[in-house]
Amino acid sequence: MTNLNIIAFDGTRFEIDAADGSTVMENAVRNSVPGIEAECGGACACATCHVYVDEAWTDAVGAPSAMEEDMLDFAVDVQPNSRLSCQIKVTPALDGLVVKVPERQG
Repeated sequence: MTNLNIIAFDGTRFEIDAADGSTVMENAVRNSVPGIEAECGGACACATCHVYVDEAWTDAVGAPSAMEEDMLDFAVDVQPNSRLSCQIKVTPALDGLVVKVPERQG
C-alpha cells in the first residue's frame, strides 16, 4: 500500500492507503474526497478530476501525456503543476504523495 495525501479545497486532508496500480482519482472517489467529480470514470475524457501536485512531488509524478495536456485545456485555473488524477498511477515511488483539489472543476 502507498500513502496518498489529498487536500480538499477547504483544507481537509484525506490520508489514504492506496493499492499500487490504482489511480489517485480512483482512491479519491472511493474515499469521498470533495471536488473530485470524475465524470468520465478515469478515461481521460474530461477534466473533472483535476488536481495540483505538490511541488515537492512534480518530478516523481512526471509530466502529463499529450492526451492529458489536451484535456487540461478544459480544466479551470490550470497551473504548471496541474494533472488529471485519473492519469497518476499509484506506485511505491509515490509513497507520501501530496495533491490539492482546486476550488472547482471544469
